[in-house]
Amino acid sequence: MNITDNEDHGPQSAAAFKTFMLKNSTRTNLNLYDHLTQLLIKVMDERPENVVDVFEDMSLSVKQGLFQDKQSALQDLPAAAAVEQLAEQQWLLFVQPEEPEVEDELVETHIPNVNELGFYLEQAGVGLGREEMQRLFLALKQLVESESPLHCRLWGKILGTESNYIIAEAEYREAEEEEKQVSEEVAVHQHQEKEEDEMDAVPQSTYKPPPVVPEETIGSGTNKFVYYVCKVPGLPWTKLPAVTPAQITSARHIRRFFTGRLDSPVVSPQGFFQAREEEGDEEDEAARDSYEVNEDFEGIPIAEMVENLSSWVHHIKHILKQGRCTWVNMAAESEEESNEDGEAEEKDEEPDEAQPEVGPPLLSPLSQDADMFKTPAWSAKISSALTPQHAVAVLRSNLWPGSYAYASGKKFGNIYVGWGMKYAGEGYSPHVPPPPQEEYPSGPEITETLDPSLEEEQMLKEALEEQQAAQEEMEDADADEEEEEEDDD
Repeated sequence: MNITDNEDHGPQSAAAFKTFMLKNSTRTNLNLYDHLTQLLIKVMDERPENVVDVFEDMSLSVKQGLFQDKQSALQDLPAAAAVEQLAEQQWLLFVQPEEPEVEDELVETHIPNVNELGFYLEQAGVGLGREEMQRLFLALKQLVESESPLHCRLWGKILGTESNYIIAEAEYREAEEEEKQVSEEVAVHQHQEKEEDEMDAVPQSTYKPPPVVPEETIGSGTNKFVYYVCKVPGLPWTKLPAVTPAQITSARHIRRFFTGRLDSPVVSPQGFFQAREEEGDEEDEAARDSYEVNEDFEGIPIAEMVENLSSWVHHIKHILKQGRCTWVNMAAESEEESNEDGEAEEKDEEPDEAQPEVGPPLLSPLSQDADMFKTPAWSAKISSALTPQHAVAVLRSNLWPGSYAYASGKKFGNIYVGWGMKYAGEGYSPHVPPPPQEEYPSGPEITETLDPSLEEEQMLKEALEEQQAAQEEMEDADADEEEEEEDDD
């Protein structure tokens, strides 16, 4: 029996038992051999006290560690894509807002008819498509309901390399103007107090920088309107701050995408607007910066508006080189500041008075605009020559590609859809290189010959020696004749 037992527990039995331990479970797909191996490794690493008492718990911990990675077999919900997030935000455009129970004050606000604008622009071959125009209309409606501007219109769309900008133009309200002016006065006062404190604490340099050109008041000049920007209809509108002359001057020296130029020309048919006459206003025509709708305007024939650029006028003031629509004498202001500081210096000669900068007057015709690069500033055409009775007059700016205007009877509109880049003429193109020269002509005088042989070289040497000897004999004969002639004399 002992011999039989030893045979039963030999190498073959050990191998068979190992095979038995390596058999995977049908429930967990695990085997006892790997489990005991990992369990013993865990015991050797941790070496807990009373290991026999916690052996079962450690075995369970090893099993749980194996199943830990498989517990998350369910896939997580994928993050919402950008298109889905945008759709959720644009869905709010189509939701009817709840009417408030109590309305403190009803404010009349003009909601632009973007559908009508899109119809006429489509006739002119310009626009953003009906679907996008409808979303823009709802986005402008949302802006009007939230901000309550006096007037609002779609200014245009500036294209960008990564995203675009949709721009809305609105008109300030009186309350907003007063609030803005008060906040500016408070900011200026705080800035002056801060500068005075710093001057008392730190020694100041005697250098005085040139005076800063003040920005125009809210509701006039370059800040006549307020602009809101959003990237896609449905996203929040961002209100742009008031523009300063320094920003305009710097922007004129920059040529790159995303410039955000908001001074694109705005035109209208001649006679649609008229200068507003105020009591006691004795200023010249160039200083007028306000206008009103002419109720007696009956429209201009389409053919006349296409053929004659004098039928179109600018109803937005020209921006001067100073960065303002109205010129301000900075020399006088700097002199007043120096007098107030008590640092005025005596001068032998009075400086020349600065010449005021004057731009074209308000409601000036487009025919007076200067050409650039031998190209007219504007181009006019009719939307359809086949049905001129239902066509509209289309005006395109060559100075700011992407700026368009249309007119039909008493209706007109402006829009800008472009990259915000001013026309700078044709790009540099180098001269075409001249055609390549012809190969040199082949002839006996330039053709390479074969090297002479030794015999040829010897013959040539003898010929040269004979030629040289003959030349010497001739020279000797000539010398003898000369001597004989001298003896005879």
